[in-house]
Amino acid sequence: MKLSAEDVKRLARLHGASPPCKACSAFAFDGWESFPSLASDAALIQVGALWVAGEDEPTLDEFHLEGTSYWSPAAPIALGFHPYNRCELWQCRQCAHPFLRYTEYGGYYEDRRIRNLNPALIV
Repeated sequence: MKLSAEDVKRLARLHGASPPCKACSAFAFDGWESFPSLASDAALIQVGALWVAGEDEPTLDEFHLEGTSYWSPAAPIALGFHPYNRCELWQCRQCAHPFLRYTEYGGYYEDRRIRNLNPALIV
């Protein structure tokens, strides 16, 4: 299911400010991190995606403020920019804490990444 920016903001406001529970704390990264290799995502459920295959290709441009970078925990969550425009939204099955996920496709690898959906960082 495709989510609008308003859908993402609403879910972030509802559940993003609450701390993750024990079931999902292994995924609670303030900035983008590789998906924990020893963790199962069975505690999470996919809510939807910000982009659906077959639509116009989303931009690869990034949006940063005040010297942040892709890896920065303070990097803004700019839904119209990379990598957020290629994300899926997931929530913990127990506490509904929201996470953004996407897969980085390199020349010879795939890296699943995850980040908390912090409502204070959405621009």
